[in-house]
Amino acid sequence: MSERKSFIYRFYHHLSTVNHHRFLVCKHCFAVKLYRQGLCHDLSKYSFVEFFSGVKYYQGYRSPIDREKEVKGISMGWLHHFHHNKHHWEYWIDLNRKEDKLQPYRMPDRYVLESICDRVAASKIYMKDKYSDDASYNYFMNGKDRYFMHPDNAAQFEHYLGLIAQYGFEGAVPYLLELNPNYKK
Repeated sequence: MSERKSFIYRFYHHLSTVNHHRFLVCKHCFAVKLYRQGLCHDLSKYSFVEFFSGVKYYQGYRSPIDREKEVKGISMGWLHHFHHNKHHWEYWIDLNRKEDKLQPYRMPDRYVLESICDRVAASKIYMKDKYSDDASYNYFMNGKDRYFMHPDNAAQFEHYLGLIAQYGFEGAVPYLLELNPNYKK
């Protein structure tokens, strides 16, 4: 097949990737008792703006968002996505009118937990056979200095992704449940 894959190929493979990602996030969310968030995770990826930019820039080994940003300098699909999904730290940035500047606000624990499930699933999807339990932790640490997130949330991500790196996702579940405000021991 040519270097430039056909629309049908990219459509099918992007849809498969989105579905597989949502399945893995749902599985991880269920493990930490986030049933509703697991079922509703990333439904915006099926919206026109997100889905078709994903198809257009599909490569298979990384997020199409990264490729779209390389080509256009911006990803309209990404802007739509994080504005519609509370598990992204970017959702929690807003203008502080008193100081007249952008400010990161603290993401509630249940969205931090969903985001952790999302990060692990994305690492599994894009790294395939090369995935290891420290992949999400390493990805986070490599970008940490560029993130404009609330310091409490940054500390949570570092701590809990570190536990996953150490114990694996399943081994870290008892610790991750600490983030679920509805979980009763």
